[in-house]
Amino acid sequence: MPTDGRRLLSGVMIPLVTPMSEPGTPSAAAATGLLHALAAAGARSLMLFGSNGEGSLLPVSALAEFAEQAAEQWRELTGGPVLCNVTAAGTAEALERAAAVAPARPDALVLSPPIYFRHRDDEIAAHYAALAGLGVPVVAYNAPRYSNPLGPALIDQLVAMPHVVGVKDSSGDLDLLGHIVSAAGRRPDFGVSQGAETQLLAALRLGADGIVPGIANLAPRPAVELVAAHEAGRDADAEDAQRVLDRLLALHSVRPGVPAVKAVLDDRGLCPPHVAAPLLPCTEAERRDLIALLDDDDAYLLPRR
Repeated sequence: MPTDGRRLLSGVMIPLVTPMSEPGTPSAAAATGLLHALAAAGARSLMLFGSNGEGSLLPVSALAEFAEQAAEQWRELTGGPVLCNVTAAGTAEALERAAAVAPARPDALVLSPPIYFRHRDDEIAAHYAALAGLGVPVVAYNAPRYSNPLGPALIDQLVAMPHVVGVKDSSGDLDLLGHIVSAAGRRPDFGVSQGAETQLLAALRLGADGIVPGIANLAPRPAVELVAAHEAGRDADAEDAQRVLDRLLALHSVRPGVPAVKAVLDDRGLCPPHVAAPLLPCTEAERRDLIALLDDDDAYLLPRR
């Protein structure tokens, strides 16, 4: 059945951190409290194994059980979609990752261009074309900080591939996002989402269908309010929500990335602090600084268990 990419990518998608029972070992049981809290806050969908989910640090063998069990929990809680990121350095590994997460019945696979080597546009296009026969829709993920960039010409090629149903753009380039939105207009089923967290509202105003903010692992309610306010024409409320999220992003000034998010979630009883090597968890000093930094905005964070 054809997939409506605009519906798939609408609203607030959580690029879920990967709770772990010990360093490097994903655990769906350890994710239960967090999934319940996110669902209660109004989050609509999940993306597993992205950059917030430490996907590139997890071996293929670690993906299947977590994906299947986390997806089952989320669908029971919300009925919402679950996407799995299968980004890899090469096409063969991307296909292996896609096979590993297949038991989770992902609503779509998320795929960045290849990481590590720089590639020509025709090679990147072939990388996406290789997933056409899997029978699962693909969302292209533009994250040039980590992988080859998707420029306008490649975006146009992807929109022409029937199995590619959307783009998640985390470049922070609003001119490029405008091109993506314009290109998506050629297909009524092609969705656009924004992952650059300081430009969530700007992206919705440009025509993006939804947002995928990593900070929503901690603070889904302001993200949900931002989308709702924008859709209702409550511009001042939407701008207030963006400002709240901007303030919360200061946690990355203490410790960038996933370790900081997991440390705060651990303090709230929602996720163990374990991370995948070579990442290290926050130190006690970093944890104290993070909690102190977020204290004034505590009401916007997920409630403690």
